[in-house]
Amino acid sequence: MAQSIIITGAGRGVGKATAEAFLEAGWNVGLMGRTGGLLEEVAAGQERALVLPCDVRDESAVAETFGKAASQWGHLDAIFNNAGVSLLSATVDEIEVEAWRNLIDINLTGSFICAKVAFSIMRAQDPQGGRIINNGSVSAYVPRWGSAAYTASKHAITGLTRSISLDGRPFSIACGQIDIGNALTDMAAKMTTGMPQADGEVKVETVMDVAHVASSVVHMASLPLDANVQFMTVMATNMPYIGRG
Repeated sequence: MAQSIIITGAGRGVGKATAEAFLEAGWNVGLMGRTGGLLEEVAAGQERALVLPCDVRDESAVAETFGKAASQWGHLDAIFNNAGVSLLSATVDEIEVEAWRNLIDINLTGSFICAKVAFSIMRAQDPQGGRIINNGSVSAYVPRWGSAAYTASKHAITGLTRSISLDGRPFSIACGQIDIGNALTDMAAKMTTGMPQADGEVKVETVMDVAHVASSVVHMASLPLDANVQFMTVMATNMPYIGRG
């Protein structure tokens, strides 16, 4: 029986690339996101793709969506908590509270809701267990200038990952985190034209093919449940991360 995974934010960027990699690897893939049209484009011609329009902020909708997928496949092996947003660079005093709340609601609370629902399914299913992979960021360790909301959300994802890892041990539920730096997606295209640095300069940054992120997530998900990639950093080799500041 083919393994199964639900990927949130699967309609574009990292989520799309990762979904395509899992389909290529023969997995059943639940494509979850708010924009059904984009999900349909990813699913086109793919028998193992299941389109799941859903907002990660809506707990009841997430429970219904995950339940639908698990029932169709007979087992939920993994989820990739990937859905997320960012804000334009700004100092903390310039960030609107409503913008902060919206970002935290998607990046953090949405990941918590999806993990909560997946954990419940994985704990109850037979055979018991599964894997939860959270999309962190190199910002979970070192912030960019003007990124208070995004950085706070990704630091919190690290705490969520560690806590789920401990909670999941009695139930064969593994949890790990992939921290990505400068993968070239539509969201990251601005890095090729110039990004504000900590010293006030604006510089072009190196990027990497998003396919390297996708293959890394496939590797993490393909391990047996008695092995786990707890944290993996995949980044453009020459990006300003090591020594940033």
